[in-house]
Amino acid sequence: MRIRLIFSLKNKGAYLPFHHQYILAQFLKGLIVKGGREEFFNYNYFNFSGLKGQTKVSRSGLHYYSSLVTLVLSSPNEDFMDYLLEQVFETPKVELGNLILSPEYTEQEIEPELESSNKFVCISPLVLLTPSFNDESGKRFINPDTDEFSDLLYESTLTRMEKSGWYSQEQMESFYKFQVVPDMNYVNKLREQQKKFARIYSVYDMDVKYEVRGYTLPFTLYAAPEVQDFVFKCGLGAFTHKGFGMLDLANHLPSQRTEAYKFKREGFIPYKSHTERKKPDELEDKQED
Repeated sequence: MRIRLIFSLKNKGAYLPFHHQYILAQFLKGLIVKGGREEFFNYNYFNFSGLKGQTKVSRSGLHYYSSLVTLVLSSPNEDFMDYLLEQVFETPKVELGNLILSPEYTEQEIEPELESSNKFVCISPLVLLTPSFNDESGKRFINPDTDEFSDLLYESTLTRMEKSGWYSQEQMESFYKFQVVPDMNYVNKLREQQKKFARIYSVYDMDVKYEVRGYTLPFTLYAAPEVQDFVFKCGLGAFTHKGFGMLDLANHLPSQRTEAYKFKREGFIPYKSHTERKKPDELEDKQED
């Protein structure tokens, strides 16, 4: 299931760093621990986007100006999702970087039908490599149109699927077809414009800071429907539980496929027009410049 968590922004114009996944990861991890359910303390089968809204860029980072901002959360485990959302709505004031937020309501995305080939866009950066301590390998650039790019994603995906215990040995053996084909027209256009599709991001694991290279680009994935469903709900690549590798279908308007979900602040009445309320949910910044 994929849930959109909508916050009201109390201090318009406040900013987050450009690369703020680690701030979101620390916030969510704190909530998971705060709730006290130990079975979820090290649960890794979830994923989340960057914080979406109307933004302007400055040297400091991304300044948010919309009344509402959205965080997309995803996991196949409804119990875990409800547990996490319960902790969010027990926190009336949320501080993320310089932003002051209040959780207002949730929406559930209606699950799309995934086929054996789907074109995806990244709504958070895609990380290929997991570095070890005092190791620079996680920052290595890998050209998206090489076999290594696709092979690394295949290996990490199949490893995570096998560890989940959700699939039989026969199913795992049937998942050998896997190919990531990037949209090189998009990549080459960015290169011509001297814009980046790959950047260095900070990740914190067990209080240790790592630096990894993340990619934000559209691509087509050729794989079994079960594999497509797994990466759509659990993310693709490394550090997915840290907010990396979240995908969405290309050319599919998010506003046309949602329904109300059970979590909502008591007494909250949407105070903006329907059109304005949609803006943070349109995920207009699926592709970073």
